[in-house]
Amino acid sequence: MTSIRQLHNWHLSPSQARDLQYDLFGRIRLEPMQKSPEFVAGMDCSLDKKAGKIFAAAVVFSFPDLELVETATAVMPLEFPYVPGLLSFREAPVCLAAAQEVNHKVDLWLIDGQGIAHPRRLGLASHLGLFLDAATIGCAKSRLIGDFYEPSIEKGSHTPLYHKNKQIGAVVRTRDNVKPLFISPGHLCDINDAIKYTLACTTKFRLPEPTRIAHQTVSKIKTTNQHE
Repeated sequence: MTSIRQLHNWHLSPSQARDLQYDLFGRIRLEPMQKSPEFVAGMDCSLDKKAGKIFAAAVVFSFPDLELVETATAVMPLEFPYVPGLLSFREAPVCLAAAQEVNHKVDLWLIDGQGIAHPRRLGLASHLGLFLDAATIGCAKSRLIGDFYEPSIEKGSHTPLYHKNKQIGAVVRTRDNVKPLFISPGHLCDINDAIKYTLACTTKFRLPEPTRIAHQTVSKIKTTNQHE
């Protein structure tokens, strides 16, 4: 089972959570990865507001051949309110519960969410990276903050994402003629790694295979739970 560090409790007010984000960002290490990963994992979550539940899926792939080797899921009560900029306090607990069930040693996690491309530089991928003590990349489908210009239409094209005159990520075209993804390092990797491994994990779809399958998996368990 994956080891999870216990950095803080989750019973916080929104103001306490914001203060904690500044402290946690001080622990983030953005540095080049020293070796290519053997196993990569995707993480995604989904909530059912009516049932008051939140679901997560972690899917593990061998790298670089991208063979699915393990799937883990979790469900928890939905407790933290929706507050812009604090989504990781709503989503991270169930993501960590799913990650804890993973038996393979994951070298790199691709998270459906933001890394440091966040107003306080602590999106879900960065937050999870600290708990997992592992390299994480935020692979977001939309921009949260930052300025950019559109990359060219070919797969592999990318442009910088800037906020307050600092590069916080990249806008990456993962498939010809489709909307780009907003990629940012979470923890224990840098922007170049984030671009490189996102593209290496992308096959013929817009989303990298780990987060694509994680999304499919969490959608299935949510639908199954709704019919039970």
